[in-house]
Amino acid sequence: MQSWTSPELPVLAGSPPALRLYDTSARQVLPVAPGPTATMYVCGITPYDATHLGHASTYVTFDLINRLLRDAGHDVRYVQNVTDVDDPLFERAERDGIDWRELGDREIDLFRDDMTGLRVLPPEQYVGAIESVDEVVEMVGKLLESGAAYVVDDPRYPDVYHRIGATEQFGYESGYDRPTMERLFAERGGDPDRPGKHDRLDALLWRAHRDGEPSWHAPFGPGRPGWHVECSAIALNRLGAGFDIQGGGNDLIFPHHEFSAAHAEALTGVRRFARHYVHTGMMGLDGEKMSKSLGNLVFVHKLREAGVDPGAVRLALASEHYRADRMWTDDVLGLAQARLNRWRTAVATGGGPDASAVIDRVRAHLADDLDTPKALAAIDGWVSDVELGLGRDAGGADDIATAVDALLGVVLR
Repeated sequence: MQSWTSPELPVLAGSPPALRLYDTSARQVLPVAPGPTATMYVCGITPYDATHLGHASTYVTFDLINRLLRDAGHDVRYVQNVTDVDDPLFERAERDGIDWRELGDREIDLFRDDMTGLRVLPPEQYVGAIESVDEVVEMVGKLLESGAAYVVDDPRYPDVYHRIGATEQFGYESGYDRPTMERLFAERGGDPDRPGKHDRLDALLWRAHRDGEPSWHAPFGPGRPGWHVECSAIALNRLGAGFDIQGGGNDLIFPHHEFSAAHAEALTGVRRFARHYVHTGMMGLDGEKMSKSLGNLVFVHKLREAGVDPGAVRLALASEHYRADRMWTDDVLGLAQARLNRWRTAVATGGGPDASAVIDRVRAHLADDLDTPKALAAIDGWVSDVELGLGRDAGGADDIATAVDALLGVVLR
């Protein structure tokens, strides 16, 4: 699947501190220690609606991580999926009287446009579920052979499920207790009451063909992939087990990331699917959780059509810490627009005080689990010095503009 065009990424002088990120499975901030090539997998969209600010918050966060890894001298092998075959897509297409493939293609195109507008560095490999079906079939077949999976006793719908006991470490990624797992499993696409399952938490690997649904051939019967195994197969086949960062919103901690890890660990025998599990907080609107069910989404393309500068959107998203559940308000956006205007006005002077120490602080704050509020405040301090006329001829404006572009993805000129 085609990705999107990459923005130019400036190169900064100097050496940044090592990146540290909160690892969900360890419940603490830990160093990220990749080799020369850093590897990252971030779960992509199910394309049945336009890109909203919850999506933008997640992908901008991992764009910052991508930029920091590159700033530290690493090549980055970044993979992202698209769940372009799934129940929500079918349901929305039926509601709107459109073919589900056409709906998916339309929303994927809009997502690409939004990511381009937000200057998000594209994944090296952008992979649809449909194009990975053969990989899923192979993986499910191997899990069945090993006993990590089973077929339910249902002649009409012989679905394939993963045994949660297939790995001793199941549950390490989320750290949730059994009641919490059961509640979230039911709320987030699981089927705890499916007759024939060995355990209420066993996750679907392969959905046997139902009338009116697309299906693909498999030795264990025609059908389509389950959600978790799609990401597991795509990541495993492109990054291998033990890649550096598995990312997404915190609503993916369980069951999605727990099971995508468990599938791969059961197949390969490795202890950890990813070395770091990194999750962003949820975005709300005016005091309410932002969700499709509530109909209170703020769409990126609507902001762009209204003339909102994508740089202001990025600064608004960075104004609070990425792990915090936060609210989007007109005030948040207004403050970000005002900040962007101040920064651009200061840089337009062409002078300003020397910025090397400021850039060092920005790098240090971002390396400390993406402390974007402190990073933004450091640049605010330099801008205040410009406004006071300090260091007028030191020429720091060029360096600030380059650093803000390279590290924060915001253009000041």
